[in-house]
Amino acid sequence: MSNLFEDTRDHAFEADGATIFARIGGNGPPLLLLHGFPQTHAMWHAVYPELSRRYTCVMPDLRGYGRSSCPANDAGNMAYSKRTMAADMVGLMTSLGHHRFVVAGHDRGGRVAYRMAFDHPDAVIAIAVFDIVPTAAMWRQMDTALGMKTYHWFMLAQPEPLPEMLLGGSPEKYLDYTIASWTRARDLSAFDPRAMAVYRESFARPDYFHAACNDYRAGATIDREIDEADIAAGRRIAAPLLALWGDAGIPSATSGPLDTWRQWADNVEGQGIDAGHFIAEENPAATLAALMPFLARHAV
Repeated sequence: MSNLFEDTRDHAFEADGATIFARIGGNGPPLLLLHGFPQTHAMWHAVYPELSRRYTCVMPDLRGYGRSSCPANDAGNMAYSKRTMAADMVGLMTSLGHHRFVVAGHDRGGRVAYRMAFDHPDAVIAIAVFDIVPTAAMWRQMDTALGMKTYHWFMLAQPEPLPEMLLGGSPEKYLDYTIASWTRARDLSAFDPRAMAVYRESFARPDYFHAACNDYRAGATIDREIDEADIAAGRRIAAPLLALWGDAGIPSATSGPLDTWRQWADNVEGQGIDAGHFIAEENPAATLAALMPFLARHAV
């Protein structure tokens, strides 16, 4: 890991029911970087050198991923809800003295990021989301094409122990197949072998692929319910929002990422990136070219 991130330090934060690991480096205004499934904070390694020249980068592992702990789930899946994960992240940043910050999140991390913008608007200055649309919007738009592209939303959310039994046969092969299938090239050529080794090591542990299932169980239940409650109450994200997505990524199968986000947030901009789902690793140069001007305007 030290080869992926130079001049960083480890930090552990005791959240409500979980220990959150974070890697911290760089100088300047605080920037919270949140990874997605089935990865860890290692996914930021390709863009970190440029970001760290201007920003203090806080790169945690979400609960249930990487070097963070895997708390027990509950009947309502609240322990793995994005509301709980958002509270983890606000607590982490506050513990570091960062009471206001910009957050960028990929995949599940993007869902934590926009939940933070809803639940903790005083903390979130601006938000960037990578290759997602809101959870409720995904479920509302689910059709055959999107369902085939996101089959894991249904599979991993099944009641225990079915998905755990399926993953337990060969979790590393599942991870490799899944990551490759979501890239533009349909292979692992875009990924640093050192990062892939971190993803495999994390996902191979039974407690961790069980936690990933709990993450998706939350997505199919409590996360969707909380989103729908916001819609019904007329709540919107006030923080400026940048949406970036892969031209061959998952949101490309929806009705349109920008149009969707403009139904949820007041100040939205964004663009497609020449990539699949993993834009920060498949095309870090284009990702930075789109992200850096947004950060320059908002990160203070």
